[in-house]
Amino acid sequence: MRVLDRMIAKGFARLFVISIFATPPLFILGDVTENLDRYLDRGLTGAQVAEAYFWMLPLYIQWSFPIAALVGAVFTVHNLTLHHEVVAAKAGGISFHRLITPVLAGGVLLTFVALGLAALAPRSYRVANDILQNQPPRAWRTDFVYQTDDGLALAVNRLTLDDASMNGVVAQRKGTDGRPRMHLEARNASWQAGEGWTLKEGSLRMMEGPDTLRAYQFTSLRIPGLEESPPDLLEEPREEEEMTYSDLGRLARVIERSGGQASTLLVKRGQKISLPVATLIIILLGIPLATSTERGGAAYGIGVSMGCTMLYLLLLKISAGFGAGNAIPPLWAAWLPNVVFAVAGLILLKRVRT
Repeated sequence: MRVLDRMIAKGFARLFVISIFATPPLFILGDVTENLDRYLDRGLTGAQVAEAYFWMLPLYIQWSFPIAALVGAVFTVHNLTLHHEVVAAKAGGISFHRLITPVLAGGVLLTFVALGLAALAPRSYRVANDILQNQPPRAWRTDFVYQTDDGLALAVNRLTLDDASMNGVVAQRKGTDGRPRMHLEARNASWQAGEGWTLKEGSLRMMEGPDTLRAYQFTSLRIPGLEESPPDLLEEPREEEEMTYSDLGRLARVIERSGGQASTLLVKRGQKISLPVATLIIILLGIPLATSTERGGAAYGIGVSMGCTMLYLLLLKISAGFGAGNAIPPLWAAWLPNVVFAVAGLILLKRVRT
């Protein structure tokens, strides 16, 4: 059985590698065709564009993992069926479920690799985006708002990185009931590493109860919750593809504390885990569909692979839309396609003659 396991595992790995190298160029070609004029207008050279797409490869490979794994599994099992190797194995006392164990083991291994790529891809995509924007790093930022992880809301007229200072600072903190509990205005503020921000020349009002208001004037003040450094405050909001699982969760908490709806971000965060896991789940559905005795050859394998992929993507878009609209919980929206495919795959797998 070890020889047969190695043969099936080797065939699955070879087909997966071929697919994983063939799919990302399609993503790159489509993106270049759509955005080439925009890149030329920004004055980007061919070398810069090539470098940017090199950094995009982890993201494109991550997107390709479920497709490549499905293609590998479908063609492996379908070829075994066409060449009557499944029948021969059953005649030798080997069940179909035991026969496909190497493919499922490969799917589990690829799922862990996909999870690693899901953590790497946002960081590399951020580098690629910085190259394609072709803009020098800014040393200042004007008229912006920012909410810290501690729930402190800031409005700043101007932030300057060179001297690590802010001008025209307004800070507000809300209580658990959503009402303002602290309101602060300062003419300027300065940052010092190890000490944080020092607010200067301003006023502070504390709402300690329905009928209690305390007001203070200060020349120098430090407040808890304001620990972000000037580069942190200077950074512009990133695209969702540039954010890691923790980044999306942190931004969602900030939006919720501000009274906004963070359903879309929570769905995206859930998909950071559900999409890599789909590498295994989509194999479960593809394997039983590949056991047809119809001699469709490569066309049949391609048809099954494309059909399953399109169906999964369609269900992914629909469930994400329901989650963004709060029709279903965001966690369910992220995992619903996986649940549907896993249930369907297990049912079909159970019906295969062993």
